[in-house]
Amino acid sequence: MKAGMTRKTAAKYLRMEDPFAPPRAGRDWRTRPDPFAEVWPEVARMLQSAPELEARALFEHLQGQHPCRFADGQLRTFQRRVQEWRVLHGPEREVFFDQEHEPGAVIQMDWTHMDKLGITIGGQAYRHLLCHTVLPYSNWEWAARCQSESLLSARLGLQAALVHLGRVPKVLQIDNSSAATHQLHRDGSERGFNPEFLALAEHFGLEARTINIACPNENGDAESAHGHLKRRMAQRLLLRGSSDFADEAAYDAFLAEVMREANAARASRVAEELKVMRELPSTLLPDYEELEVRVSSRSFIRVKSVSYSVPARLIGHRVRVQVTEKEVRVYAARELACTMPRALGQQPAVVDFRHIIHQLIRKPGAFAGYRYRQALFPGPVWRQTYDRWQAQQGAERADRQYLHLLKLAADDGQPAVEAIVARFLENGASFTPEDVRQQLPRPEGAPVALSMPVVDLSAYDQLLEGHTTNQEVPHAA
Repeated sequence: MKAGMTRKTAAKYLRMEDPFAPPRAGRDWRTRPDPFAEVWPEVARMLQSAPELEARALFEHLQGQHPCRFADGQLRTFQRRVQEWRVLHGPEREVFFDQEHEPGAVIQMDWTHMDKLGITIGGQAYRHLLCHTVLPYSNWEWAARCQSESLLSARLGLQAALVHLGRVPKVLQIDNSSAATHQLHRDGSERGFNPEFLALAEHFGLEARTINIACPNENGDAESAHGHLKRRMAQRLLLRGSSDFADEAAYDAFLAEVMREANAARASRVAEELKVMRELPSTLLPDYEELEVRVSSRSFIRVKSVSYSVPARLIGHRVRVQVTEKEVRVYAARELACTMPRALGQQPAVVDFRHIIHQLIRKPGAFAGYRYRQALFPGPVWRQTYDRWQAQQGAERADRQYLHLLKLAADDGQPAVEAIVARFLENGASFTPEDVRQQLPRPEGAPVALSMPVVDLSAYDQLLEGHTTNQEVPHAA
């Protein structure tokens, strides 16, 4: 009672011959017959030939081969037997070797997709990647939002990380992404760095290093950091109560705050790294790549295997193009001529109807077979309008009316025209481009359209007839 021992426990010790003897090893006898003894040699052969077979699939196979012999309740016993076989006779499993990282030596870089977090901008799904950089010693990290796994996004992500870090390590490690490397042989067994990527590393005094092909574990710190960052972001989004952001700047601020909080807990080890790192170079790289191209007779330029429309007045001229991660800027005579969104994925062309609509109005017959015809429907409202006109008036007249509607949008603003067209479609009323024009708001200071009066000449005719009659009467007399 003084020891706080229960009667049952005390009785157990009293029944023992030697209470201080070491515990007995597990029993080596069975309490019931082994139900799988006869079929186990067959199971072992199957596991030997295909070790990746799951115990449940094997059990269901045995039930099919031996009907009414094995009950569902014996699955757990079978799973234990299979686990024991794997431990004693199964293949060797992958070993992860702990690495000793040197402070300030390496920065790892990799890209990760963010679609699973369900981020939206203004209510619209926002598909993007993060260019994620990590210091293996301290796990300090930074990430920059980007659209694709490209050299430009590598430049953007690396430079953003180094600027926030304030120092430069010795080595830049990356996987065999096409943004950094290219295939040296047809068999793909060896890859070399792209000259542009080497120039990026050289600008910051970094030694470029890649991992072996198909060995992402060699870039394991960056790979592991992807999951940790996404988990932290998911939790912060739950606390925030929404995954929708007003604009990209608001999302960038949220992302930066998440990383600052995570890096705050690593401050002591980061300080060790900063002591042995070099200073940043005095100049930073621009966030764009500059090209010079000629505008074709189709009013297009070719940039990185993608066609972009430009204003028709530039046809035949050479223009300077700045390609960023998000957009393509076209300069003519040092002036910004137009800006186009950067093509995504395998998009063959980016077309802005404002660049060509005035010329297309002069050649309406070219619309029906135009190669990039689908790009001239800026949204569902425009496609619905064209389909309605085509059903009501035929293809040729619908083409002409639709082109005039596009010209109206180019001259007076697409949002205003689209809102009026949407109301017409919702009401089910018939309309023409002129009807839309009549409902457009008139800007302040615009000249007022005066209606021309209709002149009625009937009174003048009566006057002439009366004058003629009065002169003819005396003559007749």
